[in-house]
Amino acid sequence: MSKEINWLEKIQETATFLKEKVGGEMPKVAIVLGSGLGNLAEKIDIKVAIPYSEIPNFPVSTVEGHKGQLIFGTLGKKYVMAMQGRFHYYEGYSMKEATFPIRVMKAIGVKVLCVSNAAGGMNPDFRVGDVMLITDHINLFPDHPLRGKNYNELGPRFPAMNEAYSHRILDLARKIAKKNKVRLMEGVYVGTQGPTFETPSEYRYFYRIGGDAVGMSTVPEVIVARHADIEVFGLSVITDLGGEGIFVDVSHEEVQQAATKAEPIMTLMVQEVINNLDEV
Repeated sequence: MSKEINWLEKIQETATFLKEKVGGEMPKVAIVLGSGLGNLAEKIDIKVAIPYSEIPNFPVSTVEGHKGQLIFGTLGKKYVMAMQGRFHYYEGYSMKEATFPIRVMKAIGVKVLCVSNAAGGMNPDFRVGDVMLITDHINLFPDHPLRGKNYNELGPRFPAMNEAYSHRILDLARKIAKKNKVRLMEGVYVGTQGPTFETPSEYRYFYRIGGDAVGMSTVPEVIVARHADIEVFGLSVITDLGGEGIFVDVSHEEVQQAATKAEPIMTLMVQEVINNLDEV
C-alpha cells in the first residue's frame, strides 16, 4: 500500500517557500490567468516571478498557450498574485494536485480568487467572443477535489455551495459592465473532464440540465476555494457554439484565437473588479 500524502505538510512547505521568496506583505487577491486573460500579466507591475518548476510540490502545466509561472505584483492599486497557466484534470493530475495552488493561496492569506476560462456556449443568445459572468456551475467531473480525508484545518467536511460565486462581486461586475458599455452575458458553467470537445448531443444535454457554457477547468478550483472560504469571481470567454441546429466544428487553435479576441474585455473586467473591491 502506498504511503498517504500529508497535504497539510506539502501546503505549508510551499507557502513557506513563497513567503520567503517574495518577502514582506502577501497578496489577498489571486488570479488564475486562463484563456482570455493571458495578457493581463502585462498590466501587472511584477515584483517577483517564479517558474512552477522552482516551486516545491507544484505541478507543471503541459497545455499549449498556458505559461507556467507564479507572479506577484501590483495591478492598478491592488497587490495580487497570478497563475500564468493552470493545471487540468485531463492532463493526468489528481484532483488534489490540480487544485493544490488554491490551497497554497489560502495558506498565504488570499481572500478573493478570480478565475477565467474558455468555454463552448449552448445558450442561443451567445455569440463567439462573448464574455460570460459565471453565476453558478454544474460539476460533471468524474472525481471530486474534496474526496478522501478531510483536514478540518482546511475547511469543513461538507461545505455549502449555495454561493459558489460571490454575489457581491457579481453585482460589482454588472455595474462595471454597464458603466463601460460592455456586452456582458451571464450563465451557468458546466465543468467536464475533457480533453475532447463536446458532441452535438452533449451540448444539447448540458443546455437542458441548466448549463449555458461548458469547459474543462474552473469547477475543481472553485470548490476548493469555497471549501477554504475564499470568495470567487469567474468569467468565461465563449470561444465556440454548440446546441440545437448548430454544427459543431472546433479546434484548440480556434479556441485560442477567439480567446485572444475577447481579451481586452476580459482584462478590463478583471482589472476594474479587482480595483473596486472593498475590504480586500
